[in-house]
Amino acid sequence: MSYELYYWDGIQGRGEFVRLALEQGGAHYVDICRGPAGKGQGMPAMLAIMENGEGPNLPFAPPFLKEGDVIIPHVANILMYLGPKLGLAPKDEEQRHVLNGLQLTITDLVAEVHDTHHPIAVSKYYEDQKQEAKARAAEFIDNRIPKFLGYFERVLQQNPAGPSHIFGNSLTYVDLSLFQIYEGLHYAFPRATARLGHRYPHLAALHAAVTKLPNIARYLQSDRRIPFNEDGIFRHYPELDKDVA
Repeated sequence: MSYELYYWDGIQGRGEFVRLALEQGGAHYVDICRGPAGKGQGMPAMLAIMENGEGPNLPFAPPFLKEGDVIIPHVANILMYLGPKLGLAPKDEEQRHVLNGLQLTITDLVAEVHDTHHPIAVSKYYEDQKQEAKARAAEFIDNRIPKFLGYFERVLQQNPAGPSHIFGNSLTYVDLSLFQIYEGLHYAFPRATARLGHRYPHLAALHAAVTKLPNIARYLQSDRRIPFNEDGIFRHYPELDKDVA
């Protein structure tokens, strides 16, 4: 079965967490909004589903995944759906809910990353809220990055199967999402994250290991991996970055 991924063209954004799972799982998928790779269907196809869908099958916003007649919205929900199918989640239902809880914590972190550059309103340009963004980014760097990454470092350290994975003894979609978090924070805040590897060695080791996975390595070198840019979730504005002692 082929999957259809619907997300905004030209940015990694939240859709990248789904792409990483699809790529690692060797799934056949079409990134609908991405030019030739999307068979030319592009944005109109995505907007048509969002505008013309009915009832509970109507997605509020991308990303959403389509398999046959089934539409699954929201990153954590999509990954919970895909995980067992792609060998990136345990078979046990209770364990899958534990894994989903970790992914939902990543969802919270992603929302806070977004709010460093849009702290007042999504509808306003960054330039219209730059001063507020500076204050929000400073708080994020000083307190929220250590809060979230310290938590994930602790979960890795306390994994009974060892710190190579966030859960159990094999790769899961949460490992892939943590790789993306690590990459994104380095892009957005290179000064503030210069010593992440020293502070969070297990997280840094996980990032390095995911980079070397054959499917992920090929993906990262391909044109399917959209470069980070200032339209996505992780944005590098030098005025929002700072050194951390």
